[in-house]
Amino acid sequence: MKYIYFDNAATSYPKPIMVLNAMQEYFLNIGASPGRGGYKNSINAGRIIFEARSKLKKLFNAPKEENIIFTLNITHAINFSLNSLLKPGDHVITSSMEHNSVIRPLRFLEKNRNIELSIINCSKEGILDPGEIRKAIKRNTKLIVLTHASNVTGTIMPVEEISKIKQEYEIFLLLDTAQTAGFLDIDFKKLNLDILAFTGHKSLLGPQGTGGLVISDPMAEILIPFIHGGTGSKSENEFQPDFLPDKFEAGTPNTIGIAGLSAALDFLEKENIKKIRAHELRLTERFIETIKEIPEITLYGTGNKDRRVSTVSITVKDFDPSFLAYKLDNIYNIMVRPGLHCAPLAHKTIGTFPHGTLRFSFGYFNTMEEVEFALKALIKIIKEGE
Repeated sequence: MKYIYFDNAATSYPKPIMVLNAMQEYFLNIGASPGRGGYKNSINAGRIIFEARSKLKKLFNAPKEENIIFTLNITHAINFSLNSLLKPGDHVITSSMEHNSVIRPLRFLEKNRNIELSIINCSKEGILDPGEIRKAIKRNTKLIVLTHASNVTGTIMPVEEISKIKQEYEIFLLLDTAQTAGFLDIDFKKLNLDILAFTGHKSLLGPQGTGGLVISDPMAEILIPFIHGGTGSKSENEFQPDFLPDKFEAGTPNTIGIAGLSAALDFLEKENIKKIRAHELRLTERFIETIKEIPEITLYGTGNKDRRVSTVSITVKDFDPSFLAYKLDNIYNIMVRPGLHCAPLAHKTIGTFPHGTLRFSFGYFNTMEEVEFALKALIKIIKEGE
């Protein structure tokens, strides 16, 4: 029986064949490190990195190519940003729908660097009221850090309104786009962002181990590198270069992963993000309209399709989410994710802590037939009661 993969909020699968081809091409025919030699293969490796930067600049409308900083993943990107930017006494505002990649470094800095932290409670649908952000601003508020969309409810946050507030008070805004990059059009300049953190392996359709930051020019001056080492530039100097992107990119990059990400970006441009989003939302709407008719199922998140990504969390009366996931996997070969999804505060917000929810997250390569099959399987499990 064919496997059906509905865990795209964790990592997208499958990847476009061109991603695999690009990674194989690098591994078989280039192999060298970028910027670590003047020979052809090293130059070609450097070209791969630059082309990926150029595509990401275009995708996010970043200031310049060098304002794209590659990191190990989005968690690394967020940790770097928070640890580099925040000083003792700084006040940070975030929401109760954040992933642990935001909450854990903030809690660490609260405990160990004496930053002040305000967590704004969202509604039971996972919706953030921008007015509550405004109320929380203090004299020492330095940063708002916010997920663009919840990985639990799929709710899209009102970033446009929050951007206006942050401009009014002249504070910084860091946007976590783990669940939206590749699904929504994100304009760094239009949103007046200071830092945008992205991951390559979800809706950007690239491989794991890729991600990074888009930073504004002023932020490039403020942030301090905390990893120092080889860059292939200014090697005569014992101090880290002060220009972008080398200032923040010490060590050999994941060139094979970035080659795959670059190919994925070509795929996204060819297919068109609006087309991808429309397809995923069609699957999401079909799934939601059916489960709404099943009395045993509780659906979480907003009912407004324009304010959500293609992630759906549910609970089923008298069933543990982990049991349901086990049944779907072992009997029907349907892969979904149960539990807390690394976002315990989000589950406390929507009332599903500590057991969590059963999460279905649809991707571009899923089909309506797969959704229909999953719905029938879920209904069958509920009716059989075991």
